[in-house]
Amino acid sequence: MTAPTTPSQTVGPYLHIGLPWPDGPFALAEGAPGGVWIRGVLTDGAGAPIGDGLVETWQADPDGRFDHPDDPRGAVSRPGFRGFARCPTDAEGRFAVHTLKPGPVPSHLGPQAPHIDVSVFARGMLNRTVTRIYFPDEPEANAADPVLRSIASESARATLVAGPAEDGYRFDIRLQGEGETVFFSV
Repeated sequence: MTAPTTPSQTVGPYLHIGLPWPDGPFALAEGAPGGVWIRGVLTDGAGAPIGDGLVETWQADPDGRFDHPDDPRGAVSRPGFRGFARCPTDAEGRFAVHTLKPGPVPSHLGPQAPHIDVSVFARGMLNRTVTRIYFPDEPEANAADPVLRSIASESARATLVAGPAEDGYRFDIRLQGEGETVFFSV
């Protein structure tokens, strides 16, 4: 006998009910100056698009500050910038987030290159997966980043670096298989 899945067994398809975000894909208010789009496709191990996933981002502002009371450097001073976005994928697995490019972030391990933290939720996954987006126009910062340096394989590190696009950056996420995006245990 097979029982249907329940919300405690998978994050999807229930994520569309329990994870709505009023500002959706806008970490930066629509129309605010300096915005860039980060667009990509979420795919499974066979390379098929995941049409019912969710991509969530959290990041620092261009000065490397977080809009968080625990950040000793103070709150984000960018009007319309929230530093957080949540975008469901469409039927073709596409997602897009409108944001500002972040600045380098200080840490106890040394300065971290500009990056965006990403959580991915999808049907059949018991927990979110966590990855990062780094930027292709930051080669020196990327080479010194302690997290990127901890990844032994150059081809694996490359899965974390977005590509340039006309209106910002392109970052595809592959959950498994050849070219799988690097994910972190958090």
